[in-house]
Amino acid sequence: MRTVDPARHRARRRHIVDAAAGLFATKGFERTTTAEICKAAGMSAGNLFHYFPNKRAIFHAVFEEEPVGEQGDGHGGGPTKTERLAAARAADDPWAALLETVDLLAAPALEPLVPALVMEAMIQAYRDPELEALLSRDNDEERATVGTLLRNAAAAGQIDPGLDPDEAAAWVMALIAALYTSAATDPSFDPAAELPTLRLILQRFLRPGTSRQPG
Repeated sequence: MRTVDPARHRARRRHIVDAAAGLFATKGFERTTTAEICKAAGMSAGNLFHYFPNKRAIFHAVFEEEPVGEQGDGHGGGPTKTERLAAARAADDPWAALLETVDLLAAPALEPLVPALVMEAMIQAYRDPELEALLSRDNDEERATVGTLLRNAAAAGQIDPGLDPDEAAAWVMALIAALYTSAATDPSFDPAAELPTLRLILQRFLRPGTSRQPG
């Protein structure tokens, strides 16, 4: 019996996912055909289906096998996003860790294909409960980390203690999400150029002593 080389199997799956991701980003999930994925990956349909049962499984793998936002090097040589979020929650300086976490979560928006992929995933999640659960699990982990860092920063006197950490975390996540939606819908929007503005907004919103309008 022929044995399967796990490393080669993972590499082939990754190759298929990478080839399909470009199509999903530019054409959308519905308009991308299996034949186009086969052509982009340079393999037959029979070979493709050896690794994935259908097109939707490939789309899931774009976010599941190496989720958007994952910052490892792709070869097991660097920390994953989950590991980096765990390290942030345990950091001695929660304010610095919060800014680093914002950069971590915003970084994929700077990649050319990612904002469009995220927008397409949001569309597909409405009709795909499995994908919706996958995306929600990632979002819950990210939001919980931001909330923990806000609590820790408030306890350390680094941010305004009058802010509700859960509500503030929701606004931080909304601002990060705006980088993705703006990059996906406005060709003139440069997320890399806008990231410093996002950090400035958070500093003025969160830090104590900042003037606020009543209301």
